[in-house]
Amino acid sequence: MVSAQENKARSPSAAGQRGRGRPRSFDRETALEKAIMAFWEHGYEATSVSDLTRVMGIGAPSLYSAFGDKRALFDEVVQVYGVRYGSFAGRALAEEPTARAAVERTLREAAAEYTAPGRPHGCLVVHAATNCTTPEVEQSLRQRRNANIAAFESRIRADIASGVLPSGTDAAALARHTGAMIQGMSQQARDGASRAELEALAEIAMSVWPRG
Repeated sequence: MVSAQENKARSPSAAGQRGRGRPRSFDRETALEKAIMAFWEHGYEATSVSDLTRVMGIGAPSLYSAFGDKRALFDEVVQVYGVRYGSFAGRALAEEPTARAAVERTLREAAAEYTAPGRPHGCLVVHAATNCTTPEVEQSLRQRRNANIAAFESRIRADIASGVLPSGTDAAALARHTGAMIQGMSQQARDGASRAELEALAEIAMSVWPRG
């Protein structure tokens, strides 16, 4: 959607005067960060376009021009969130020597990230799916959560194959246990659990892990 004024700005005469057309009157990255916070706090379904334009400080035509529709904006939000706030599990899997160490670090960092001051608590990817009635969004978020579980399962299977974990370890169940802990910690954080309380929960969760 483009306003009549924006169409006029894109006319040949206007383009000739300004070269590349009218510059945006807002900072895109700042507006995107505000959209992240809005979706993170309220979820996908409960965040309307009018909510977004209000918190982002832009009009609807500017939102559509810069980001596309609400769904396109949300897709970008999820991508940026994953890099900016949700990459701790991937880093742990890449950097720790064992699956156990990676999961322990992931849960410990989740306790810190999910309760960090100055921003919504919990995980955007978990919370945004709550009461979501848009099948494409629901499926996209589900795929992301399942991909994380699959990454843990792959690492656990590698440790079983190398003898780090016992041969009888149920890799799928252990990976799903990890996913359940991460998702549960997200909700607990939104319900007011402190970092210390979540760290204690993570410590108990690690007690079920088999020893090599």
